[in-house]
Amino acid sequence: MSTTLATSPAARDLADVTRIRLTDPDAIRRAALARPKFDAAGLARPLFILAADHPARGAVAAGGDATAMGDRHELLARCVEALSRPGVDGFLGTPDLVEDLTLLGALDGKLVLGSMNRGGIPGASFELDDRFTCYDARGIEEGGLDGGKVLLRVDPADPGTAETLSGTAAAVNELAERRLLALIEPFKSVREGGRVRNILEPDAQIWVNNIASALGRTSAYTWLKVPVVPEMERMMASTTMPTLLLGGEGGGDPDAMYASWQQALRIEHVRGLIIGRTMLFPADGDVAGAVDTAVSLLGRES
Repeated sequence: MSTTLATSPAARDLADVTRIRLTDPDAIRRAALARPKFDAAGLARPLFILAADHPARGAVAAGGDATAMGDRHELLARCVEALSRPGVDGFLGTPDLVEDLTLLGALDGKLVLGSMNRGGIPGASFELDDRFTCYDARGIEEGGLDGGKVLLRVDPADPGTAETLSGTAAAVNELAERRLLALIEPFKSVREGGRVRNILEPDAQIWVNNIASALGRTSAYTWLKVPVVPEMERMMASTTMPTLLLGGEGGGDPDAMYASWQQALRIEHVRGLIIGRTMLFPADGDVAGAVDTAVSLLGRES
């Protein structure tokens, strides 16, 4: 895929991004301040948000390729292409990606969420002690972002979970103080053979949704990000919060995947999709086609 990207206010292409980082790093701050922001009225419609915060915790596999997201130039090119498609409302990422895409002008007018805890490196002994190593609420506010996202994996047998719960509650508080959205992605997790596995079953998701919803001194700005599981309506009855559906690593049957999303989107407080790897690395390589198909599932009025 070409690394020549769309015309932008600050950088024309990836080589220009590196040049700016070398010679004028403050241009990143200026570009963030100048970036046209998302119109909050758009929150009333079903949303499509592109997610690409996986590489920051070393999770670079996608679509059956163990290092698909590890090539930053390729990843950025695919993000720019996806973000340019009609109906794409926003982006979730870590500071490095958000800043590159801001320089390239790819986030103009988008809802942008900053990923906050990426310290839970897959396979590490401390994986479930998922520290806040990326954005904090101050950085999200100063960068002109719309909110922050937290990955919350709860394993009652792992003492590191306590630190992650406490950190998530603090993040909810600090975002709410700034009237910024707090998107929590909760899972009930278990460690098997040294590896952490998320339990994608309705009862487990009901359990952890209730824990996540109660974190912090107010839930006024809290949204959830949940997987599609069996018995979605029963699972979603566990919360009143606006909720986005996540996509997962991909690599399965895309028609079945799209059908499951479409069915889940019929639930009233499911407010859209926040999808990354299955859009950026579809089996047929057609990023634009994958994004257009996903957006069409939202059932927006034309």
